[in-house]
Amino acid sequence: MKSFSLIVMSAMLWSEVSAQELKPIPLNAPDKTRGVNIMKALELRSSERNFSEIKLTLQELSDLAWAANGINRPDKSGRTAPSSMNAQDVDVYVILAEGAYFYDFRQQVLNPVAAGDHRKLVADRQPEMAVAPVMLVLVSDFSRLKDNDDNVKMTKACMDVGTVSQNISLFCSGTGLVTVPRASMNQIELRKVLQLKESQKLIMNHPVGHKK
Repeated sequence: MKSFSLIVMSAMLWSEVSAQELKPIPLNAPDKTRGVNIMKALELRSSERNFSEIKLTLQELSDLAWAANGINRPDKSGRTAPSSMNAQDVDVYVILAEGAYFYDFRQQVLNPVAAGDHRKLVADRQPEMAVAPVMLVLVSDFSRLKDNDDNVKMTKACMDVGTVSQNISLFCSGTGLVTVPRASMNQIELRKVLQLKESQKLIMNHPVGHKK
């Protein structure tokens, strides 16, 4: 029992050290002039499951994160995606080949959470998805939703995550990238990697990349 506890403690310590080895990724200011108009983006929107392994540029990654759920008003009060009663419950985690990151929308930076390639945990039963250079994992924090009924909270969470998901889809279709909204992922292991609190619920994910 004692040796098992030591193994668990060692694994936790290694996870913390590994995350510390990753450095934050400062993102560029979003390029709000890029892409096609909204009607064309709607026309082009489709779900794509074949991804090239070509990495996204820093500007593409920056614009993608901002489009998903960044700040879009000078007073920093609003986001690109609406939420129930302005709960702003949706957190965006960015999974890259080198590690998992948390999107800090206030500072426009990706903060490291866990080193290593965890894309297979997001791909889960569709391992071919793991070649996508970026995977966005959408999490709702129920503690920010103002209701005592968990069923109502889940309804609101799904609605809020859905709007972020549509932002991602339209950004991709409008800028030449491809994606597909998904609910399947290895919830148990991914929760550990992302170090989620009990109130944080994994809802959806989006592999993103260039078309193969």
